[in-house]
Amino acid sequence: MPNTTKSLALYGAQHLLTLFGSIIATSAACGLSMPVCLFTGGLGTLVFHLCTKGQVPVFTGASTAFVAPVAAVVMASGVRDAARIPYATGAIVLVGVVYCFFALAAYFVGAEKIKKLFPPVVTGPVIMIIGCKLAGKACAQAGSNWLIALVTLLAVLAASAFGRGFLKSIAFLIGIAAGYIAALVCGVASGVHIIDFSALAAAPWVQPFWSLSGDFFVLPKFDLAAIALITPVAIVTGMEHIGDITTNGAVVGRDFFKHPGLHRTLLGDGLSTLAAGLLGGNSTTTFSQNTGLLAMTGVYSPRVLRAAAIMAMLLALVGKLAGLVASIPIAVIGGISIVLFGSIAAVGIRNMVENRVDFTDTRNIMIVAVTLVLGLGMGAGVKIGSVAVSPLFLAVVAGVLMNAVFSRTLKPAA
Repeated sequence: MPNTTKSLALYGAQHLLTLFGSIIATSAACGLSMPVCLFTGGLGTLVFHLCTKGQVPVFTGASTAFVAPVAAVVMASGVRDAARIPYATGAIVLVGVVYCFFALAAYFVGAEKIKKLFPPVVTGPVIMIIGCKLAGKACAQAGSNWLIALVTLLAVLAASAFGRGFLKSIAFLIGIAAGYIAALVCGVASGVHIIDFSALAAAPWVQPFWSLSGDFFVLPKFDLAAIALITPVAIVTGMEHIGDITTNGAVVGRDFFKHPGLHRTLLGDGLSTLAAGLLGGNSTTTFSQNTGLLAMTGVYSPRVLRAAAIMAMLLALVGKLAGLVASIPIAVIGGISIVLFGSIAAVGIRNMVENRVDFTDTRNIMIVAVTLVLGLGMGAGVKIGSVAVSPLFLAVVAGVLMNAVFSRTLKPAA
């Protein structure tokens, strides 16, 4: 638990740096403004914490699940069209409303009934999928420069294994610093500029919102075609939300389905998305990177995530700081991601071990086997009409249905 302003700031910065690359990539792919998505990610996180009574340590940021449909609206002609942004954000506002209905349903159904659908034999492999699906991304990022990625990775491992107290808890911040320095040294030695300072040089010291013309405080517009393209994805991400909250709870060692309640986490996600849509940002979701960081550092205080949220909002306004963070080489992010994403998969294994899932029971083997293969082997998922159904959604549905059927025909799961 951070007990000083200094430690709170460092822990928060560590979380912010791990997710910054995802926000840049997601906003660029959607055709939305990066500063706006960064600001709405921070604001959405504070809204989420308000809804969940400040008990759940998550950061909500721009969701990758909405990249394809939002990009199809904003960049219908292949080029970013700012005039199309209000139609995308109008649909995103409705996504937030859908989440609120999900929250209402969860409130009346009750946490216990929902939990019975997601026993450890289902949640364990789902958590593993979340980590393993990100493994390729980590290796691709590291592959841009394996030397720098390895320096970063070794620095993280050394700080985690041999560091004590506060130093151990900021292992990833130490890794990022080591990787950045290595990139500078390698750049000087080779004569090749590994770090791109162009964004830092071009960025203003202060980035006022009124300079983000057409991007911030966009009044939503509602178009049936955009709504039909974007809003149905909420069904998929609603199921993924359950997986994310389960993973976060498994890491922290708390049952967030009960306290503060699944209805509150869904409401937090919904209002966070609604606020983002009203301000010109993308639909938000809980970031797996931050859950992985929780697992590795053991610092579970939600205050740290709120500190990261405030920093994100400030970073959106201070152009030079955003430019400096943007200059971090992608290989550095890849180096820390190797540990972050792998640790999420490890939590899934731990979840099944601690709950003593019986693998002498053929039923359990079948549930885990089918869930893992669907989640890891379906590539980008399947497309039903204009809606892209993610592999994680398919895996969760398969796991839940198999468990429900087997529970009625065979002995209960361990």
